[in-house]
Amino acid sequence: MSIETALLFLGSVAVISLSGVLMPGPVFAVTIACGYNDRRAGWKIALGHILVEVPLIVGIFFGLSTFLRNDSIFALIGLLGGGLLIYMGWDMVRKRKEIVTSCDTRYKDPFIAGIMTTVSNPGWLLWWATVGAALTTTAITFGLWMLPLFVIVHITCDLIWEGLIALTVFDTKGKWDNRWHQYMIAGSGALMIVFAIIFIVNGVNILL
Repeated sequence: MSIETALLFLGSVAVISLSGVLMPGPVFAVTIACGYNDRRAGWKIALGHILVEVPLIVGIFFGLSTFLRNDSIFALIGLLGGGLLIYMGWDMVRKRKEIVTSCDTRYKDPFIAGIMTTVSNPGWLLWWATVGAALTTTAITFGLWMLPLFVIVHITCDLIWEGLIALTVFDTKGKWDNRWHQYMIAGSGALMIVFAIIFIVNGVNILL
């Protein structure tokens, strides 16, 4: 295939990846929480996210997406992940004042927070089992040389977005009362709970 076609594909990867990255979720929520005290928190969280994501991309290349699309497996992921997200979301709402002064009270290291919020998010797995799997298999049609380029483009979107969120929160914190940051954390935690309930309901419906 031509260089122009390859560049067009990588451009589409960037756009589609950003559509997933920009969607509010656990990683976004914890980035807001940690960004208040650490301007580099977004990059650390993104690196934790990437540590989980890259092996998953490799796994999809070797057929893992078929396993993830199994109804029973996805229902189990939705129930377990949804339960953990409810716990984490409620913890953020309940401890929003503490989080403002100490990042995530459960995972003080943003890198660890990036790992934990990624593995507990069923929506992330669903994205990779469907949209991500389609992108990965398309990348392979160009040859194995496209796979690392595909990975680089995708993870760059994570690094840019999470880094920007944390930098914005950190650099503007002196311009507004920290109560507003508490409201943002509580809202992010509530959003996590909403997503969790949706995942659990879908999981139950699949099993029934």
